[in-house]
Amino acid sequence: MQASLTIRRASAADRANIYKMICGLENTTLDRAGFDMAFNRNIANPDIGYFLAEIGGTPVGMVSCHIQPLLHHAALVSEIQEMYVEPEYRTRQVGKALMDRVIEFAKARGAIQMEVTSRATRERAHRFYEREGFEKSHVKLVRYFKNE
Repeated sequence: MQASLTIRRASAADRANIYKMICGLENTTLDRAGFDMAFNRNIANPDIGYFLAEIGGTPVGMVSCHIQPLLHHAALVSEIQEMYVEPEYRTRQVGKALMDRVIEFAKARGAIQMEVTSRATRERAHRFYEREGFEKSHVKLVRYFKNE
């Protein structure tokens, strides 16, 4: 019998698992103090949701969503900030289940839409988001302050 997939709201106790997944998403080891600062601030904010996917109690994926009022929409807008599924679980509907849960969260908080940004090189992720109903409608430009 195969263990069932569950999606639950993450808590402060999930910090280490989420840190590992975000490092996997970024393909690097992130500064732990910086991560902890952001995590502590965000986990306490009711307009930010972290959700963890587990199979048989083992964490296999996560998604985060921020909801904020935007003037140019005159409404609340949700945005997926991070989404990650462990590579060996990417064909098992984990991403779909995470997406369903985060959409439910955003709608319940009153958001009128959901946005996501994904690196240009992540073509498989783009196809996933398009299957989930997202449209390529904007271009994101970034200015890095690191070398200024």
